[in-house]
Amino acid sequence: MIELGPAIGIDVGGTKTAALLVGRDGTVLARDVRETPAGDQQATLETMVEAARAVATPEVVGVGIAAAGMVDLDGLMRYAPNLALRDAPLVSHVGGALGLFAVADNDANAAAWGEYRHGAGRGSRHLLMVSVGTGIGGGIVLDGHLYRGANGFAGEIGHVVVAPDGPLCGCGNHGCWEQVASGTAITRAGRRAAARHPHSSLGELAGGDPSGVTGDMVTEAARDGDTVSRGILVEVGYRLGVGIAGFVNVLDPDLVVVAGGVSEAGDLLLAPARDAFRRSVEGRGHRPEVPIVQAALGGDSGAIGAAALAFEQVDEAAR
Repeated sequence: MIELGPAIGIDVGGTKTAALLVGRDGTVLARDVRETPAGDQQATLETMVEAARAVATPEVVGVGIAAAGMVDLDGLMRYAPNLALRDAPLVSHVGGALGLFAVADNDANAAAWGEYRHGAGRGSRHLLMVSVGTGIGGGIVLDGHLYRGANGFAGEIGHVVVAPDGPLCGCGNHGCWEQVASGTAITRAGRRAAARHPHSSLGELAGGDPSGVTGDMVTEAARDGDTVSRGILVEVGYRLGVGIAGFVNVLDPDLVVVAGGVSEAGDLLLAPARDAFRRSVEGRGHRPEVPIVQAALGGDSGAIGAAALAFEQVDEAAR
């Protein structure tokens, strides 16, 4: 490994694009956050470039891009369920505009690598990342290596169908895991609950308009002791834990890291998830414990992980 300057990590999602200037040790040195023009591919690409330029310094050695969707091994965004990105040239456009070496990956893959290198996953060798926000993303580290699959599309755990007659998902299928165990599921259940219980804490937070309930409102009401909201988080946590058990059965990780905005609910969500996991995993009582922990890097994990991927690619090229 050679000593180099910082790298830029860009995390582009359906609502915001964040560019971080990141040191080799994972320290965030500068940041720029702006709204994502999610309905316009070219505008989204330009937003990524502009955000990166806002934090760039002359010493920057590369840029890593974390994007919510199917990013192939060449850095092409083939398909993004919640962004108007179709065959979008992430690496060539952003790297070319900035004049920097560039690498791109799925946002949850990048987040998994960020937590593995600099966060809750330090010391792990086999890590499963479950990123729970509006949807569910996944990242897999096997024996110290980020697993991307044959085409770069591994880890799309949120789009495993668990309820074929369930709600329509942004991917086009019905009843994906993310439709029953994510922020979308919490919001949907919260709106139903506010309509049925208008005098609950959740109903009061909604101001008499159940359609205005958000997942954050459900978490806030649950923290204040609202039994209706706590029940929602218990139910969603149960579905989350059952799903995690299935992936642990397949991958046999030594650690599960839960990230994403919904994870901010903490043990209100993770305690029922852990309980459901223990009751659902194969060979319970006869296998080593697999801890389920909250991510340490918060919303920065994707951008920090993307920057870490850029450092590694630059190092590899220099050898």
